[in-house]
Amino acid sequence: MGFIKEFKEFAMKGNIVDLAVAVIIGGAFGKIVTALTDAFIMPIISLILGKGGVADVKFSIGNTIFPVGVFLQAIIDFFLIALVLFTIIKAMNKTMKKKAEAPAEPSSTDKLLTEIRDALRK
Repeated sequence: MGFIKEFKEFAMKGNIVDLAVAVIIGGAFGKIVTALTDAFIMPIISLILGKGGVADVKFSIGNTIFPVGVFLQAIIDFFLIALVLFTIIKAMNKTMKKKAEAPAEPSSTDKLLTEIRDALRK
C-alpha cells in the first residue's frame, strides 16, 4: 500500500502535471508548425527548387533510393519550433525580469518599526 501512495503523491506533484501539460501542448504546437511548413514554406521552396518540394528531394545508389528531403523537412520544422519557442521564452523572461526588478514599498508596519528603531537610537 505504501508504494501506491508514494506513486500517487509523485504523480500528482505540480511539476509532473505541468510537464504533462507541456508535452501535450508541445505536440499540438509541433503539428501547427508542421502544417505551416507544409502549407506555406515548402511551396515557396519548391518554387525556388523547381521540383515538387523539399520532401521530394531524393538520390539513389544502385536500386536504393534515399529520401533526403523528408529529413531536410524535419530539420526545417525543428528550427521553426526552436525559433518560436526561443522568442516566447525570451519575452517571458523579459516580463519576469521587469516584475522582479520592481522593489516593493515597505508596509506601514515596517515604516512604523523603522521610526521606532530610529527614535530609540537617538
